[in-house]
Amino acid sequence: MESKISIFLPTSNLCNLLVLVFFCFAACPSLGRLSFNFYATSCPAAELMVSNTVRAASSNDPTIPGKLLRLLFHDCFVEGCDASVLLQGNGTERSDPANTSLGGFSVIVSAKRVLEIFCPGTVSCADIIALAARDAVAIAGGPAFQIPSGRKDGRISNSANVRPNIVDTSFTMDEMIKLFNSKGLSLDDLVTLSGAHTIGLAHCSAFSDRFQQDSKGKLRLVDTSLDITYAKELIRKCPAGGSSTSNTVSNDPETSFAFDNQYFGNLLAHKGLFQSDSILLEDGRTRKQVEKFANNEERFFRSWGESFLKLTTIEVKTDNEGEIRQSCSFTI
Repeated sequence: MESKISIFLPTSNLCNLLVLVFFCFAACPSLGRLSFNFYATSCPAAELMVSNTVRAASSNDPTIPGKLLRLLFHDCFVEGCDASVLLQGNGTERSDPANTSLGGFSVIVSAKRVLEIFCPGTVSCADIIALAARDAVAIAGGPAFQIPSGRKDGRISNSANVRPNIVDTSFTMDEMIKLFNSKGLSLDDLVTLSGAHTIGLAHCSAFSDRFQQDSKGKLRLVDTSLDITYAKELIRKCPAGGSSTSNTVSNDPETSFAFDNQYFGNLLAHKGLFQSDSILLEDGRTRKQVEKFANNEERFFRSWGESFLKLTTIEVKTDNEGEIRQSCSFTI
C-alpha cells in the first residue's frame, strides 16, 4: 500500500494543501487507519473504474449524484462508513422505512461487478460508496479531491440503529448539533455538509410539516420562515390528497443538478426546502457561515473538501474489524 497524499481543491497552492492535510490528521481520528492511493499496488485502476461507472450512470440519469451523496450520509452516520446500508434482509438498515427512499444502489453494484472482474476480493463496498459520492460531487460541478481508502465492510446491519443516528428534517438546531458532535463533526461541518442539499430530490412527506390542511382540504403554509411564492410552488407540486411518498421536488429549485453554492443563496432567500435547512439561517450560531458560503463558492468548496473527508472517516473499520464482500448485498 502506498500513502502518497495528493488532494486537489480549486485554486489551492502547496501551502493550502499542507494545511488541509495537517488539519485532516488532527480532526479525523480514523484517518491514520486509512491511506491515500490505498489500491495503487493491489488494484491501480480501482478509482478510475468507480469514477467511470458513476459518470456513465449520471449521464443517463442526472439524479444519480444526489442519490449517491445521500447514500453515503446514511451509511456513515449509522455504524460508520462500512457499507452496512447495502446489506439486504429482514431487520437490516436498508429495510428501515427511513431508508426505503434511498437510491444509487445499482451504481455501487455495477462498480463492484467490474472491480471483482479485474481485482477480485480487493476493493471494499465501503470504499466504493465513499469514492462514488466523492466522484458524484465532481461530476455535478463540485470540487475534485482525493480521499483515503482502506475501509473494510461491516458485518452488522440493524434497522434499530437507523432512526437514532440520522437527521430528521424537523430537527432543531440543538438536536442536529448533538447528532453531528456524536459523529466527531463540528458546527462548521454541519453547515458545510448541509450544502449537499444543493443537489438531489426530496419526497413531499419530508417537508409536509411546514404545511397544514384547512377545512376545505387545501394546504396552507404554517411555517412563516418560508418564502410565500416558493411555498405556493411546493403546494402545486405536492397538493393535498397527492402521494407524499412518491411525488418529489428538487432540494435546490434554482440549479437542481449542479453542485454549487446556490443552496446557501436559497437559504438567504428563505427557500430552504426543509425546516432543518431554514434553521441554519435563523440561528445566530450558523447564520454568518451561511452568508459567507452564499457569497463565496470557492470558500464553500474548500470547506466541503475538509468536512467531506471527516464524514468519510467516521468509525471506519480496518484489518480484522471487517471484511471485503464479494457481493455488496450480503456478508461473506
